[in-house]
Amino acid sequence: MEIGPGPGLTTDLLRTSVPRLTALEIDAALVSSLSSRLRGSNVQVIEGDATGMPFGESEFSGAVSFTMLHHVPSQELQNKVLAEVLRVLKPGGLFVGSDSLQNWFMRIIHIGDTLVPVNPDTFGERLESAGFEVLEVQKNSQAFRFRARRPPA
Repeated sequence: MEIGPGPGLTTDLLRTSVPRLTALEIDAALVSSLSSRLRGSNVQVIEGDATGMPFGESEFSGAVSFTMLHHVPSQELQNKVLAEVLRVLKPGGLFVGSDSLQNWFMRIIHIGDTLVPVNPDTFGERLESAGFEVLEVQKNSQAFRFRARRPPA
Protein backbone atom coordinates (compact mmCIF):
# COMPACT_ATOMS: atom_id res chain seq x y z
CA MET A 1 0.00 0.00 0.00
CA GLU A 2 1.20 3.48 -0.85
CA ILE A 3 -0.04 6.27 1.41
CA GLY A 4 -0.48 9.69 -0.15
CA PRO A 5 0.82 9.10 -3.67
CA GLY A 6 -0.07 12.62 -4.82
CA PRO A 7 0.40 12.73 -8.60
CA GLY A 8 1.75 9.17 -8.61
CA LEU A 9 5.43 9.67 -9.38
CA THR A 10 6.50 7.01 -6.89
CA THR A 11 3.48 4.89 -7.78
CA ASP A 12 4.85 4.52 -11.30
CA LEU A 13 8.09 3.11 -9.88
CA LEU A 14 6.53 0.96 -7.17
CA ARG A 15 4.00 -0.75 -9.40
CA THR A 16 6.74 -2.34 -11.50
CA SER A 17 8.09 -4.13 -8.41
CA VAL A 18 4.94 -5.65 -6.92
CA PRO A 19 2.10 -7.84 -8.23
CA ARG A 20 -0.52 -5.33 -7.03
CA LEU A 21 -0.55 -1.99 -5.28
CA THR A 22 -3.21 -0.05 -3.41
CA ALA A 23 -2.73 3.72 -3.38
CA LEU A 24 -4.61 5.67 -0.70
CA GLU A 25 -5.02 9.35 -1.56
CA ILE A 26 -7.12 12.00 0.21
CA ASP A 27 -7.32 14.54 -2.66
CA ALA A 28 -10.32 13.77 -4.92
CA ALA A 29 -8.80 15.44 -7.99
CA LEU A 30 -5.59 13.41 -7.63
CA VAL A 31 -7.63 10.24 -7.11
CA SER A 32 -9.53 10.90 -10.33
CA SER A 33 -6.38 11.64 -12.29
CA LEU A 34 -4.47 8.63 -10.94
CA SER A 35 -7.43 6.29 -11.40
CA SER A 36 -7.81 7.32 -15.03
CA ARG A 37 -4.10 7.13 -15.78
CA LEU A 38 -3.60 3.75 -14.07
CA ARG A 39 -6.87 2.10 -15.17
CA GLY A 40 -6.19 -1.48 -16.23
CA SER A 41 -2.88 -1.65 -14.37
CA ASN A 42 -1.99 -3.46 -11.15
CA VAL A 43 -2.81 -0.33 -9.09
CA GLN A 44 -6.07 0.28 -7.27
CA VAL A 45 -6.50 3.93 -6.27
CA ILE A 46 -8.70 4.53 -3.23
CA GLU A 47 -9.92 7.90 -2.00
CA GLY A 48 -9.50 8.06 1.76
CA ASP A 49 -7.92 9.63 4.79
CA ALA A 50 -4.83 7.90 6.20
CA THR A 51 -5.89 8.84 9.75
CA GLY A 52 -8.92 6.52 9.37
CA MET A 53 -8.13 4.06 6.59
CA PRO A 54 -11.03 2.29 4.87
CA PHE A 55 -9.36 -1.12 5.23
CA GLY A 56 -9.65 -4.05 7.58
CA GLU A 57 -7.00 -5.16 10.01
CA SER A 58 -3.93 -6.95 8.66
CA GLU A 59 -4.82 -6.44 4.97
CA PHE A 60 -1.40 -5.42 3.64
CA SER A 61 2.01 -7.02 3.59
CA GLY A 62 3.75 -3.65 3.37
CA ALA A 63 3.18 0.08 3.32
CA VAL A 64 5.18 3.01 1.99
CA SER A 65 5.00 6.74 2.56
CA PHE A 66 7.21 9.02 0.49
CA THR A 67 7.39 12.73 1.26
CA MET A 68 3.82 12.96 2.51
CA LEU A 69 3.84 12.88 6.31
CA HIS A 70 4.69 16.59 6.49
CA HIS A 71 1.39 17.26 4.67
CA VAL A 72 -0.58 15.83 7.61
CA PRO A 73 -1.79 18.92 9.56
CA SER A 74 -0.54 18.06 13.07
CA GLN A 75 1.77 15.71 14.91
CA GLU A 76 -1.26 14.12 16.59
CA LEU A 77 -2.80 13.33 13.19
CA GLN A 78 0.57 12.06 11.95
CA ASN A 79 0.57 9.69 14.94
CA LYS A 80 -2.93 8.53 13.92
CA VAL A 81 -1.51 7.73 10.47
CA LEU A 82 1.22 5.64 12.09
CA ALA A 83 -1.36 3.78 14.21
CA GLU A 84 -3.52 3.13 11.15
CA VAL A 85 -0.57 1.81 9.16
CA LEU A 86 0.21 -0.59 12.01
CA ARG A 87 -3.44 -1.70 12.11
CA VAL A 88 -3.70 -2.51 8.40
CA LEU A 89 -0.32 -4.26 8.16
CA LYS A 90 -0.05 -7.99 8.59
CA PRO A 91 2.18 -9.17 11.45
CA GLY A 92 5.76 -8.86 10.22
CA GLY A 93 4.73 -6.33 7.55
CA LEU A 94 7.14 -3.55 6.70
CA PHE A 95 6.50 0.19 6.75
CA VAL A 96 9.10 2.07 4.72
CA GLY A 97 9.31 5.71 3.82
CA SER A 98 11.04 9.03 3.66
CA ASP A 99 10.32 12.68 4.20
CA SER A 100 12.03 16.00 3.75
CA LEU A 101 13.65 17.94 6.55
CA GLN A 102 12.53 21.46 7.34
CA ASN A 103 14.61 24.14 5.68
CA TRP A 104 14.02 27.47 3.95
CA PHE A 105 13.26 25.80 0.60
CA MET A 106 10.59 23.55 2.16
CA ARG A 107 8.97 26.56 3.82
CA ILE A 108 8.93 28.49 0.53
CA ILE A 109 7.43 25.72 -1.60
CA HIS A 110 4.76 25.12 1.04
CA ILE A 111 3.49 28.69 1.24
CA GLY A 112 -0.28 28.24 1.20
CA ASP A 113 0.11 24.49 1.80
CA THR A 114 0.39 22.31 4.88
CA LEU A 115 3.88 21.86 6.31
CA VAL A 116 4.26 20.06 9.63
CA PRO A 117 7.85 18.82 9.55
CA VAL A 118 8.66 15.43 11.04
CA ASN A 119 11.66 15.41 13.35
CA PRO A 120 13.81 12.39 12.44
CA ASP A 121 15.48 12.51 15.87
CA THR A 122 12.20 11.62 17.57
CA PHE A 123 10.47 9.73 14.75
CA GLY A 124 11.78 6.34 15.89
CA GLU A 125 10.18 6.90 19.31
CA ARG A 126 6.91 7.86 17.62
CA LEU A 127 6.98 4.67 15.53
CA GLU A 128 7.64 2.63 18.69
CA SER A 129 4.78 4.37 20.51
CA ALA A 130 2.49 3.36 17.65
CA GLY A 131 3.60 -0.27 18.14
CA PHE A 132 6.28 -0.67 15.45
CA GLU A 133 9.64 -2.33 15.77
CA VAL A 134 12.03 0.30 14.37
CA LEU A 135 14.63 -1.14 12.01
CA GLU A 136 16.26 2.15 11.01
CA VAL A 137 15.88 5.90 10.82
CA GLN A 138 18.63 7.58 8.81
CA LYS A 139 18.98 11.22 7.88
CA ASN A 140 21.15 13.43 5.74
CA SER A 141 21.10 17.19 5.30
CA GLN A 142 17.90 17.20 3.19
CA ALA A 143 15.74 14.25 4.21
CA PHE A 144 15.35 11.14 6.30
CA ARG A 145 14.25 7.59 5.61
CA PHE A 146 12.88 4.90 7.84
CA ARG A 147 12.12 1.20 7.99
CA ALA A 148 9.84 -0.26 10.63
CA ARG A 149 7.95 -3.50 11.06
CA ARG A 150 4.74 -4.58 12.69
CA PRO A 151 5.98 -7.16 15.19
CA PRO A 152 5.42 -10.76 14.10
CA ALA A 153 2.47 -12.52 15.73
